[in-house]
Amino acid sequence: MSLTPTPGQYTSGSSSFNLQLTELVEEAYERAGRELRTGYDLRTARRSLNIMFADWANRGINMWTIEPGTISLVQGQNTYALPSDTIDLLEHVIRTGANVASTQADLTITRISVSTYATIPNKIQQARPIQVWIQRYDAASTPTDGLLVGNGSTANISATDTTIQLSAVDMLPASGFIQLDNEIINYSYIVGTTLYNCFRGQANTTAAAHTAGAVAVWAQLPAITVWPTPDNAQQYTFAYWRLRRTQDASQYGGLVMDVPFRFIPCMAAGLAYYIAQKIPEGMPRLQMLKAEYNAAWSLASDEDREKAAVRFVPRQQYIGGS
Repeated sequence: MSLTPTPGQYTSGSSSFNLQLTELVEEAYERAGRELRTGYDLRTARRSLNIMFADWANRGINMWTIEPGTISLVQGQNTYALPSDTIDLLEHVIRTGANVASTQADLTITRISVSTYATIPNKIQQARPIQVWIQRYDAASTPTDGLLVGNGSTANISATDTTIQLSAVDMLPASGFIQLDNEIINYSYIVGTTLYNCFRGQANTTAAAHTAGAVAVWAQLPAITVWPTPDNAQQYTFAYWRLRRTQDASQYGGLVMDVPFRFIPCMAAGLAYYIAQKIPEGMPRLQMLKAEYNAAWSLASDEDREKAAVRFVPRQQYIGGS
């Protein structure tokens, strides 16, 4: 029997189908009942797409946005910045020792709420961290006042100074992060208008000198605060798995979206529904497009999940009585 393919039996040999932004928008407009006509149509569709991605972050765990990371902990520092596009942390451990098999050990660290952290009486106690409070800021920046010349001398700061004097601190929280030029700095507390216990070069920036009059910006970075504050008994690393934001739909139409191929039908259906809410031609199709979007999301999200085995182990408990 011959195994030679007959005409028409060849496959493409490719499995890389994706939609560039312009193709995705064209597909969505066609479903909504209109053709893509102007540059504004593309711009408003891009805006809707970014709003939809923000909505997806509220619908649960998107598996393609899970990324691992580590933070090296420093004696005396209890707050550390996370990447600015972090939504939340899924898992986290304290890794002790160097990153080699002979000395590394991953130990549990428990997530606590701000209310629980607030009740800890001695927040600067040093030991191996066993609890973590996660601060879910959105990486916004708020300008404050410039550095103040103090006591008749220069207010320039070097790359190693651990105190920073500002002209005012009304906009700053009691502890947190500021940005000076290109450097992110973590401070532990404020006395008067001076920031104390400053840890320089945070969030993958480099410690640098700054001149008087440099503008200080309150950097509202997502962050972790561990307790107890790390000591120097051994090396500690905070290892985590985070949910990051889906990358924006760019103004450049030739790019594909930061979405796996499994979600292409859902993405097209969702964008068509969003566009239909804006155009007269889409109003008669609105309910149909909404139903299609919900069905496509259900199929995609149900598939986009962990498929590991789950084991339930019963616990026996005995309560004594008289």
